[in-house]
Amino acid sequence: MLFVSMSVFAQPKKTLNYRKFDDRWLHFGFTLGMNSADLTTYPVVGAYEKYGLLSLDNKRQPGGQVGIVTTLKLGHPVVRLRFIPTLSFQERVLTYSYLNPDPDSKVKEIVNEERINSVNLDFPLMLQFRTTRYNNFVAYALGGVQYSLDLQSQEKATQSTIDPFIKLKKHDYQGQVGGGVEFFLPYFKLGLELKYSQSFGNVLIQDDSPVSAPIDRLYNRVWWFSLIFEG
Repeated sequence: MLFVSMSVFAQPKKTLNYRKFDDRWLHFGFTLGMNSADLTTYPVVGAYEKYGLLSLDNKRQPGGQVGIVTTLKLGHPVVRLRFIPTLSFQERVLTYSYLNPDPDSKVKEIVNEERINSVNLDFPLMLQFRTTRYNNFVAYALGGVQYSLDLQSQEKATQSTIDPFIKLKKHDYQGQVGGGVEFFLPYFKLGLELKYSQSFGNVLIQDDSPVSAPIDRLYNRVWWFSLIFEG
């Protein structure tokens, strides 16, 4: 963003696209993007002694999202309220490394992976703080909160004794921060946005299954990259 800003501000004055765009109080558009989701993990105290757990790691996995954009000007040209109902697809992988209980085995560690998929309806409400427009360019920062409803949640599913799985809560509340740049093109405004979100509370449902028992708390965290089109 810094290098883009420097190059843009070094340019001479240009013909303004969408001259009256900022005069309107309400704008609509849509967004397409990618996300990278994982979990902040906290094993239970004494997980090694209780379960032989050597380590608990998580791997970021790629996903995608599509949403509808509504932007409201709050009486000042640089302060706006943005609401983007979004359908997102997320995946996370937890990797468990256990001490092999067989002392005679040459394999000292047993590694298991637990894959967690989510299809979310996300409702972020953000305050957007923009710079004043220079030529056809604007930069901004934003922050706010998000409510997420996991349509694929197995919160109430019967636990499997043969193939146990992690249960995450269906409802999640997150904080979000981010920033982006906007380019006024001849027929629409294009935005490039990067955000980070983190759960406020523990999303793990502890049912004492073999995969959840060694875990104390889990928190969703996601990086979001979005293309935003407004007209």
